[in-house]
Amino acid sequence: MARIDAFFRLMNAQGASDLHLASGTTPCLRIRGDLEPIKYREFSSEELLDMLIEISPEAKIKEFMDTGDVDLAYELEGIGRFRANYFRQANGVSAVFRQIPTKIMTIEQLGLPQIARRFAMMEKGLVLVTGPTGSGKSTTLAAIVDYANKNRRDHIVTIEDPIEFKHPSINCIVNHREVGPHTKSFNAALRGALREDPDVIMVGEMRDLETVRLALEAAATGHLVFATLHTPSATKTIDRVIDIFPTDAQEQVRSTLSESLKGVIAQTLFKRIDVPSRIAALEVLVGTSAVSNLIRENKTHQLSSMMQTGKRLGMQTLDDAIDSLLTRRLISPEEAFEKCLDKERFIKHLKTIPEEYAEMLEPKKNEPGPAFGSPQRSDRHAAGRSRGRDGIGHGRR
Repeated sequence: MARIDAFFRLMNAQGASDLHLASGTTPCLRIRGDLEPIKYREFSSEELLDMLIEISPEAKIKEFMDTGDVDLAYELEGIGRFRANYFRQANGVSAVFRQIPTKIMTIEQLGLPQIARRFAMMEKGLVLVTGPTGSGKSTTLAAIVDYANKNRRDHIVTIEDPIEFKHPSINCIVNHREVGPHTKSFNAALRGALREDPDVIMVGEMRDLETVRLALEAAATGHLVFATLHTPSATKTIDRVIDIFPTDAQEQVRSTLSESLKGVIAQTLFKRIDVPSRIAALEVLVGTSAVSNLIRENKTHQLSSMMQTGKRLGMQTLDDAIDSLLTRRLISPEEAFEKCLDKERFIKHLKTIPEEYAEMLEPKKNEPGPAFGSPQRSDRHAAGRSRGRDGIGHGRR
């Protein structure tokens, strides 16, 4: 047994999502979003490197030595699989491991909206799952691919670095490709995929211009493409895809994206207050003809309004999703306020108002008074009549 396996067993027992090992620092577990130190001594850089070498393929160690960082996956029988990143920093070697659930959760188990099933069954186009690091993008995407695997009869190709969730071939043929062992790069794998008779292509992450270009090309040529991006909202996702291209190419990309984009799921994780777990608030954009027009005409700032009016089509804004979780008392008002976009909408739920937001509760200057004839105005006039100009209640005769 590798020496580091004891940490993975502890991680599994504590329900941690991540393990942080850094030279000169106490090891830590991330539990429900917070880092908790482990009662253990600090590692020296040499000791930690020896532990990492023990579980790593020789090619990955060589890459790490040459470049200073590397991604890989590690599996511990009976415990699970882990996605890892090794990197060098000022104090020496560090590594972060994320646990990958051995069982793929379904759309139902994750509580994803009905639109996720529709995305899984589309014939062609681009569907993006986005959010900050650690927001559960891979878990959501795995559930969607799992639904496609069970309900389609097609060829699914996944391209990841490293492979996270392993889908057994059920009704579809599923081929997993990992950057490094199976292909040189995301770009090379995407080019190859177009010659492999795929129906569905899943790209673990669109990291650079060439990967984005090839993903758009695949979506535009009759394939269903799923991919992830590190963007916090649907609007910023679309802006990011377009902005990655040179200025002189953006108009053409905007046109291609407007025709290819079928949907965006942007998610943010919250701590649950009813059970020791976390839950995602999802912003959902569906690629309707109206949405396509806004993208084509470079009016992405209007997409938020489109999501508000498109609820019957499965769309929702992040703030609406947060409000739903708050109403169901699944998350705290404080975290809802911290992660929402419209602070004024959620400030009323706080017991203590942060000083920098206190002005939101103050009457706005130059705000027009109540309309004539309103109860407030009538009351003031009645009070004035009873008090008179000098405030004495003599009334009018």
